[in-house]
Amino acid sequence: MPFENKYGVDLGSSSVKLYSMLKNKSYLQTNMIAYRGRNIIAVGDEAYEMFEKTPVNINVSSPMAFGMIANLELQEIVLYKMMKNLGSFFSARSVVYFSVPLDMTAMEKRAYYHVVNGHWLRKNRVYMVEAPIADAIAMGLDPDKRDGSMIVNIGSHTTVFSIISGSRIIISKTVPIGGYQMAESICTEIRKRYSLQIGVRTAQRLKIVMGRLSDQKKEARKVVGMDSISGLPREDVISSYVVNAGIMNCINEIASEMKTFLERIPPQIAYQIAKEGIYLTGGSTRLPFIDKYLASYTGYMFNLSDLYENSSVKGLEIIIQNKNLSKWAIPVKQRKL
Repeated sequence: MPFENKYGVDLGSSSVKLYSMLKNKSYLQTNMIAYRGRNIIAVGDEAYEMFEKTPVNINVSSPMAFGMIANLELQEIVLYKMMKNLGSFFSARSVVYFSVPLDMTAMEKRAYYHVVNGHWLRKNRVYMVEAPIADAIAMGLDPDKRDGSMIVNIGSHTTVFSIISGSRIIISKTVPIGGYQMAESICTEIRKRYSLQIGVRTAQRLKIVMGRLSDQKKEARKVVGMDSISGLPREDVISSYVVNAGIMNCINEIASEMKTFLERIPPQIAYQIAKEGIYLTGGSTRLPFIDKYLASYTGYMFNLSDLYENSSVKGLEIIIQNKNLSKWAIPVKQRKL
């Protein structure tokens, strides 16, 4: 049998995580593209540097929205450029494993298939692994033997609650709140309290630098924005309490949805989850003390993963390397969706 190069790909709204079996390494690149009409200007981290800085005739956006492919052609370009910049390529017999959301329609599955079988990338076999399964494997859980494990992934645009029991996902819920919504909430709080309009990119920096959900310290940072009244540029000093207020608006909503979700779980499974704790992962879990904050709100213990946004692609890596886990990878063909 000819050699088959294998790749694990996690397409996120904020970043693309890619594992190459040939190089045995994982890579991360911002999932963003800058274009003018049909001309591609920048891709990945270079495009993100242009975000909120371009004239009106240049678009800078992510091809993903709320965990789903929003623009198939642009997503293919991002992945192709990423592989080209890494000095690698998809051969005619490559096998691509995607970490995908739950309960996708046939059209949404077809989009993942055509990302690596379109114009630039062709003749690749596609397998799909449900994201909660990939997260569970990455965190050392055995989906076959674990009874009543709950995994929460707080990503860029969505938060997903999943219960794995009896070798399958028995219940799952997606909440459209993530790191991007936290940044927007910070913008709203600053606009209300300082009459200052800032960009989402600035809010994301404030979230990383000053965001703390417990043991808050009195900090301040200078930012530049547009005065809401005069419309002129203005510099102001932003307090960490305002930044954390914006973050907590979203975290409290996630925690409230989580409590409602936990109330729907059968008692015997809820007991097992309370015994071993809820597994927490995703890029937005980098916020300090987020596990303790959610524990105080819900009453459950949390196990915070140190993989953060890389948990799904790490799970794909383990599946690719271990043939015994191949049953979790579902083959997808163009005509049989």
